[in-house]
Amino acid sequence: MPFLKFDILEGRTQAQITSMLDAAHRAVVDSFQVPEGDRYQAVYEHRASHFIVEDTGLGITRTKNMVVLTVISRPRSKEEKQIFYKELTRLLHERCNIEPRDVVVSFVINSDEDWSFGFGVAQFLTGEL
Repeated sequence: MPFLKFDILEGRTQAQITSMLDAAHRAVVDSFQVPEGDRYQAVYEHRASHFIVEDTGLGITRTKNMVVLTVISRPRSKEEKQIFYKELTRLLHERCNIEPRDVVVSFVINSDEDWSFGFGVAQFLTGEL
């Protein structure tokens, strides 16, 4: 159920984007034990002049492969998030050649009443999910 929003620089191929989305979905499934079919993702591409991601004083050098990932989700434990960060960066590096230093992740937490998956119904509240 997490909704993943990817902000990237324009210029990646469709195959590269698909690979990135697949790797991130695998990290979600493995880290949060959500079903395979629980997949919500969107990609936003930006011109270089419209996308600035600096190092927050950590000395991190970013490349054109940087990804800013916003995860909109029900609450997750610190441990689950830490597992997700590691698994996400590992898979993006292995499958997409995206360096771990190029991956920025931010969680936006909401609760069960904040989700409707269709039909004007809050399925978490009705017990359908």
